Amino acid sequence: MNRVLAARRAGVLLHPTSLPGAGPNGTLGFGAWKFVDWLAAGGFSVWQTLPLGPADSYGSPYCLRSAYAGDPRLIDAEHLATLRQLPSGMELAFGVAGRDETYRSFEANASPPQRAAFAQFVRRQRRWLLPYGLFEVCSARFAGAPWWSWPEPFRRRLVAPLLECLAEDRREFRAIMFEQYLFDLQWTALKRYANDRGVYLFGDLPFYVDLNSVEVWWTRDAFALDANGNPRGVAGVPPDYFNENGQLWGNPLYNWDEMLRRGFDWWLARLEAQLGRFDLVRIDHFRALESYWEVRAGAQTAREGAWRSGRGTELLAALRAKLGEIPLVAEDLGIITDEVRALRDRFGLPGMVVAQFAFDGRADNPHLPANHIPNSVAYTGTHDNDTTVGWWAGLDADARDGVKRALGSAGEPKVPDFLIDAVYGSAAQLAVLPLQDLLGLGPESRMNSPGTTLGNWRWRFGWEQVDAGLPALSRARAERSSRLVPPVR
Repeated sequence: MNRVLAARRAGVLLHPTSLPGAGPNGTLGFGAWKFVDWLAAGGFSVWQTLPLGPADSYGSPYCLRSAYAGDPRLIDAEHLATLRQLPSGMELAFGVAGRDETYRSFEANASPPQRAAFAQFVRRQRRWLLPYGLFEVCSARFAGAPWWSWPEPFRRRLVAPLLECLAEDRREFRAIMFEQYLFDLQWTALKRYANDRGVYLFGDLPFYVDLNSVEVWWTRDAFALDANGNPRGVAGVPPDYFNENGQLWGNPLYNWDEMLRRGFDWWLARLEAQLGRFDLVRIDHFRALESYWEVRAGAQTAREGAWRSGRGTELLAALRAKLGEIPLVAEDLGIITDEVRALRDRFGLPGMVVAQFAFDGRADNPHLPANHIPNSVAYTGTHDNDTTVGWWAGLDADARDGVKRALGSAGEPKVPDFLIDAVYGSAAQLAVLPLQDLLGLGPESRMNSPGTTLGNWRWRFGWEQVDAGLPALSRARAERSSRLVPPVR
């Protein structure tokens, strides 16, 4: 068992964009460090985030332009200046215009060791960083149009026009890479700060990548595309408890035969990068490793699909052969078969249980806190659920009575504490609470509604919403449930 799950722990789910701060979204700077201190004070030893990459126009962290790059919106310029790894007096500004200004300032003021540190970062990350820089330069050249609408020489990645483009936009290219260097500096400092205080970082790996991403443009043979770069079929899930029409994601599917032929090098590199960034990583939509839902290109809903066999056994075996221990969590929610469970268990991966899904009247429901197993991560709800306050408000009287009977509650439960206590008291090795539930917030604070595109990913909290006594209460709850883990220095 990996070091995070070697002890019973408690954690909080919060994406950094939801942190307080002066800008339009939270960052990895002062607010994140304050949040780490708050977690440690409350007896929490895990901070779970959503994916950290550059998001799409809707802000979805599951539709990324790169499987490796960090979201520049998360960089905190003022905080970076305190890390003492950049030239003193260096101008830091972000956004497309500020990116070039920042890099010019670095070029003008950097010491030889500082230049060497940036060069070392580029060498170390060149496998993904150079294609990413080219992708962003080309995207800017063609007014942000998706790569499949670029002129054919660029769409097909012909060497001569790409080199010409690079020669003309070399400073912008290096500024893009430098922006990723700054993200890496800030993330690495935050991770060190958190780990030193006994807080592990728990990341999230989207199973699919976005069609308009550098990965699909650069490594097209890894995906099931036609000669023009159009998906032969797209990803989604069939109808479930979230949506009666299923969810039509539209991501390109993988060319698993080609992946196998190449020894899964594309997947292994991606997983290694995430495991280098986090202490524990969740594979979103894990069930697609065993079998995935293929929807014909052009379909209007995900109902028009079929199951196809995945390559999970071969991929996870290759990962274990290379890394040994596999510090992964399987997101195994939705339509889960015995074959998916067998794949998860064969490699000893913990799955997920969500208390809000527990109360369908079945005594054997795996989401019931009484049925949680040690090798699992238990949640009150996830980023895709309503808050527990909102969920409870949406239940009718009969459903509420069913919840109380299932948990053996007498009288009217205190919401959301009764569900938090049930998750903490379960056998699951790790209990994770969305911050909205800790703060007792309602449906207005929901992070995402699956199957919709507008109004999601925007929620932020303010420190004025956090009761001063909450860390002590949370720490006592963790101690009662044997989830209080002293930091290892």
